[in-house]
Amino acid sequence: MGIVKYLGHSFFEIVLTGLDDAVKTLLIDPWIENPLSPVKPSEYSERRIDYIIVTHDHGDHLGNAIEVSKHTGAPIVGVYEIALYAQEQGVKAIGGNIGGSLAIPDVEVVLTPAFHSSNRGVPVGVVVRGRDLTVYHAGDTGLFSEMELIGELYAPDVALLPIGGHFTMGVREAVKAVELLKPKYVIPMHYNTFPLIRADPQVFKQLVESKTSSKVVVLKPGEVFAYP
Repeated sequence: MGIVKYLGHSFFEIVLTGLDDAVKTLLIDPWIENPLSPVKPSEYSERRIDYIIVTHDHGDHLGNAIEVSKHTGAPIVGVYEIALYAQEQGVKAIGGNIGGSLAIPDVEVVLTPAFHSSNRGVPVGVVVRGRDLTVYHAGDTGLFSEMELIGELYAPDVALLPIGGHFTMGVREAVKAVELLKPKYVIPMHYNTFPLIRADPQVFKQLVESKTSSKVVVLKPGEVFAYP
């Protein structure tokens, strides 16, 4: 069984069985101090974390990644330029780029395109696959037609999609993204953190479930979705 825990904004904790049959814990975009977060950075100081994945270097996504990496020893995974930055800060890093699977033996990690901006390298989404769960975290992105290929190639069990608009897809675009990706479940993210990205996740849920076979799971920060 895989676990997806939502911790506000675009921050998720993923627990899955790795390709080596050991339980793995991954953090994605750990802005732990986001306004909706139910946790504090100190809570990760003694936790076992296997990987910290960063989709791009904006402060609301790079967040507390360096701090957590220093405390836990978990490497930061991202595009090459973010990995170089992490290494300059004295932490371990695995740098790659958009393409095939990264050379990580125990969890499959694939960096995917994202239409956004970034100061270091390019913004990405990420597919994470273990033995019991495949998750697609879209990062910050607008809608793009190649999402259909992401769905076809990786068949995500769970898609984590921004719905807040202004900086990313809004509800309308995210509904279309679900149609292209065809995940089993969708969890909305990157909304209601600030007034600029106000969105109603229940409207998103109603539209997705009226148009597709995907199920929308709306999580409050701190809540967990267990798959299957």
